[in-house]
Amino acid sequence: MVGIVVVSHSSELAAGLADLAGQMAGPEVRIEHAGGTGDGTLGTDEGRVRDAIRRADGGDGVVVLGDLGSAILTIRHVLESRVNNHVTLIDAPIVEGTVAAAVMASAGSSLEDVVSAAEEARSVRKL
Repeated sequence: MVGIVVVSHSSELAAGLADLAGQMAGPEVRIEHAGGTGDGTLGTDEGRVRDAIRRADGGDGVVVLGDLGSAILTIRHVLESRVNNHVTLIDAPIVEGTVAAAVMASAGSSLEDVVSAAEEARSVRKL
């Protein structure tokens, strides 16, 4: 099953979003979060991102979603240092994209289908 990692500058935001998506997807989907810094302040931390990817990886790939610019830079830096190609950074709204990815992963969808669903969430209208 495809795993999911949520990266935010806020630990609380990342944890809350992972919890929301996990409740929608069910316990089978590995949804991990990496938010904040080691000292509890706002920011992102490469070690936290790397550990979250490792925990989310069940063998079928991992999708990673980030909230703001420097989180994306942190994720990219972590992914540049990985030797495998089954971790994908998704260009999607963090809330809608994470939920869409989680639901697709819970259905046993492929990495490519999970990525597509999350990216398509960008165009879903709310009103």
